[in-house]
Amino acid sequence: MNLKNCYARGLVALLLVCTGYMASAQTLQGRVEGADKEPLIGANVYWASTTDGTVTDTEGNFELAFPATNDLRLVVTYVGYQADTVQIDSEDEVVITLAESATLDAVVVTERQQGTFVSQINPIKTEVLTQKELGRSACCDLAGCFNTQASVKPNTTNVVTNAKELRILGLSGVYNQVLVDGFPLIQGSSYTYGISTIPGTLIDNIYVAKGSNSVLQGFESISGQINVILKGPEDSEKLLLNTYVNSFGESQYNANWSRRGNKWSTLVAAHSTQAASRVDRDGDNFLDLPLLTRYSLWNKWQYRNASEWGWHATIGARFVNEQRIGGQENFDPGNDLAPNVIYGQHVRFSQPDLYGKVGYRFDDYHHILLIVSGFYHDQDSRYGTLDYDVQHTNAYANLQYERNWANTHQLKTGLSFRFQDLREDIAFYPDNLNRTYAGRYVKEERIPGVFAENTFNWLDNQLTLITGARLDHHQIHGSYFTPRALLRANISPRFTARASAGRGWRTINLFSENVNLLASSRDVIIADDLLPEEAVNYGLNFTLVQPGDQFETQWSFDFYRTVFQNQIFPDYDSESTKAFVRNFTGTSISNGLQAEVGMAIFERIGIKLAYNYLDVYREVEGQKEQLPFNAQHRFHGTLSFEPVNKSYHVDMNVHWYGQQRLTDTSGNPAEFQDPEFSDPFSVVNVQFTKAWSQVEVYAGCENVFDFRQLRPIRSWQDPFSPYFDTSNVWGPTRGRELYLGIRYRIDQD
Repeated sequence: MNLKNCYARGLVALLLVCTGYMASAQTLQGRVEGADKEPLIGANVYWASTTDGTVTDTEGNFELAFPATNDLRLVVTYVGYQADTVQIDSEDEVVITLAESATLDAVVVTERQQGTFVSQINPIKTEVLTQKELGRSACCDLAGCFNTQASVKPNTTNVVTNAKELRILGLSGVYNQVLVDGFPLIQGSSYTYGISTIPGTLIDNIYVAKGSNSVLQGFESISGQINVILKGPEDSEKLLLNTYVNSFGESQYNANWSRRGNKWSTLVAAHSTQAASRVDRDGDNFLDLPLLTRYSLWNKWQYRNASEWGWHATIGARFVNEQRIGGQENFDPGNDLAPNVIYGQHVRFSQPDLYGKVGYRFDDYHHILLIVSGFYHDQDSRYGTLDYDVQHTNAYANLQYERNWANTHQLKTGLSFRFQDLREDIAFYPDNLNRTYAGRYVKEERIPGVFAENTFNWLDNQLTLITGARLDHHQIHGSYFTPRALLRANISPRFTARASAGRGWRTINLFSENVNLLASSRDVIIADDLLPEEAVNYGLNFTLVQPGDQFETQWSFDFYRTVFQNQIFPDYDSESTKAFVRNFTGTSISNGLQAEVGMAIFERIGIKLAYNYLDVYREVEGQKEQLPFNAQHRFHGTLSFEPVNKSYHVDMNVHWYGQQRLTDTSGNPAEFQDPEFSDPFSVVNVQFTKAWSQVEVYAGCENVFDFRQLRPIRSWQDPFSPYFDTSNVWGPTRGRELYLGIRYRIDQD
């Protein structure tokens, strides 16, 4: 039996054994509203005797497991309203009406109109994107879910296959940790295309946190964390059907079905993407977007609730199969007998995932939790004359003990283990450019770790401090100590300050995380034994809420600084036909500042304005050198309108990007040279959504004014020349896109 099958079967057996002793659950359902019956979105609901709680959804509804104690006082808080404590005397559904007040008992930064809010509970600033927010744009997949916010920027890494990454603080997406239901399922070989395989219709909430995060999820987070929470059977629609088609001819189909039971509940989701037509608007003989075909099936099971005494579990499984075809218009991977005559890129992969969370709560004070996940990624791909094949086995396990102590504090400690076996084969057929990096690259990692984290709550939860540290041992690079600290202080009922500081480190997956190396004609020179990347991140955040009857505003300001001790960023500037990969231990810094204001007017109009300043640079031979493809100045704005009866809503967002430094092409022949900086540009997106009781029809236009970076592929005239490069993308390349979609849903009984 090979290694990957052993791990897959072991994970399944472990989950089945640990879920064999479980029993049933009871939950309280309810709704939180204002005096005018307006649902309060993002209201905090929690039991007075515990730290267990939830937030209301886009309809003001919530579901919360009963506590294990006899204290059934339910506390409800919402910005601009008086907090209320309600005694629950039965299991019947409750409706809680809050009265407006200018004096706040708790601070919850919220934007009712935009459907986003800043978590009150987390000491680090955590932006929560709800289903309502995701419905304000097409959100076909995770990469398209960030049109209405300013903290995360999707960035194209290979225009031919439309590979993307999610950047925070102007740094490559590898430095922020992307989690799915809290599990590390997007890393290594799944990094390049993984964010596109998660359909928007399956996402419940997205939690975006900048800077240092908890040590519980590992050591890798440096610039931030994106935790994608998928819909669960307990809070999902009974049935959701979605159909989408755009003006390029690409279509998507989604179906979610869930069933609640007395003990077990389940959700099944199916997704398909069908390829667009062959489009080449700018006349460079290359397709403007790849021909994408994808099929995926997801199944999630839930047993009881984590806040109850006894066993509880969540188990998820997925299989995805995807194919991308890009390149010259007449490229056909099935009939490509001369790969050095017609240029094309063909990526085909399949990936099964399995993850589970099994816990036992002894009482109100003691809880033990086992977290396991794994995936196997099998990919065959061709980039021109380069063949790239990958087999990647990844497994993760975390055994965690939690203890509530002194009524207000909580300790979490445990053991973790990471394993990966990454095998990459690179070959050239033929090798007319004399590139030197063909061969087999094998990376095996076994990283056991131990961690502890304590949460201190003082002054009736107005002051919270999280201190944590972990010690991990890499079998090659040795031991690494990772300390982190997070602080939140409610200076006043309306003003909250946060601070964070911590260290992170990661090992590089050179080719799977830098697809632009494979997609260009450059020779790759690995000049060093590549060591783990290390960095320290620290930052401050301030939020201010100004509630009002008809006009409410929230202000937010944050600044984060990342200082690398070692960084590996391919050097594209030294020679035009080579990329040098080496350790960089000199000065490498990212400074990220964001100022934002959100307004809700007459409970119908939502406005959000944001400005980002990014200073991401290295010092080389005493000279400050900006890293490429980062706009130092960015503006973002959203405008939403929704009438009181919620029969429709109109949403618009605007993005403006300042100039960006491009890679140095001065050594190329004149016809293959690019300017030193890009032009500033803006993109405007609009969407109209009409809602009935069970049906929604949405239509929109992305890039209304049709701005395009024309002919982004360098040396498109001769794709087999040494100057061919697909990574020099600084703006949109496909132009205006119209789309139409319809959603049909049946809610739970």
